[in-house]
Amino acid sequence: MEPRYRRILLKLSGEALMGERESGLDAGPVRRLAREIVQLRGIGVEVGLVIGGGNIIRGAQLASEGLDRVTGDHMGMLATVINALAMQDAIEHLGQPVRVMSALKVNQVCEDYIRRRAVRHLEKGRVVIFAAGLGNPFFTTDSAASLRAIEIDADLLIKATKVDGVYSADPFKDPAAEKIPYLTYDEALQRRLAVMDTTALVLCRDHNLPLRVMNVFEPGAIMRLVQGEDIGSLIDTGRHDD
Repeated sequence: MEPRYRRILLKLSGEALMGERESGLDAGPVRRLAREIVQLRGIGVEVGLVIGGGNIIRGAQLASEGLDRVTGDHMGMLATVINALAMQDAIEHLGQPVRVMSALKVNQVCEDYIRRRAVRHLEKGRVVIFAAGLGNPFFTTDSAASLRAIEIDADLLIKATKVDGVYSADPFKDPAAEKIPYLTYDEALQRRLAVMDTTALVLCRDHNLPLRVMNVFEPGAIMRLVQGEDIGSLIDTGRHDD
């Protein structure tokens, strides 16, 4: 089946890589996600990837415990580089070329982020993993995913998380929480739903970039989504010119 999307940006939480562990990396989930990304390339989808660092360290949490916020955020950025290198290795073991591009200068282990070069890598069939967030403190990896998706002209931003869509409340805490299959960015902002941070949502809204929120732990769901299946929750501007 032909893919519905030519180019996507997939945002993974760091927790998606730690499996049943309390922290760190679990080879099982890393390999599964690597296989799914390679399968996407197999049907011609160009894939950019942003991975959080919460399985290793959270800068904001460290700041709440007394560490300088800027220092904590830089530590969090470096955690995303570790995750990116792990995912790069897993994907390359399956024969798929990958480039890690970092917003921080760590060019002994990966490339510096340059937009034109990133687009060229995608056009050549390489998976591109964007590491170190935006290279600045006070911005989340959600904001990094939104900005990178816009910069590479992605057709869709996918936020793969631990729930199967957007809910009216935290479904793990509130059994009465209801799934919301579709809403606009303005509705998400007005209702203060925990989809992505405000900066990320506004970036997507202002650049008319659709967002899908889906369950990363459901095998094969990403493939079915890019082939057109209605999975998770869709957020967009509400402007459907076609």
